[in-house]
Amino acid sequence: MLSWWHPADGSHGFDLLLTPVLAGPPPPIGYLSGAEGGRRVGEYMLFTAQFNVTGQPAISLPLHATAGGLPVGSQLVASYGREDVLVRVAAQLETAAPWTALAPG
Repeated sequence: MLSWWHPADGSHGFDLLLTPVLAGPPPPIGYLSGAEGGRRVGEYMLFTAQFNVTGQPAISLPLHATAGGLPVGSQLVASYGREDVLVRVAAQLETAAPWTALAPG
């Protein structure tokens, strides 16, 4: 993965990776519990664990909402040690599209 951020050929590479936080909109209460809960969790939360394991900085931002007002998270991931990039971009996104007043309707 290092070559994705900093290619060996000296080209620029990428500053950030954009992924969803979850594999769909927030599920109903109870969907991730019960006999099928473990399998559902694995299918639903595909995009965050690998960055927790590798120690790469990542941030989840509520940049979208469902028709019912539930937040839909977007995850930005940076190269190891580049938390500064995440904080700067997150601040710019919050200024452009503030989310502090968002609440399910």
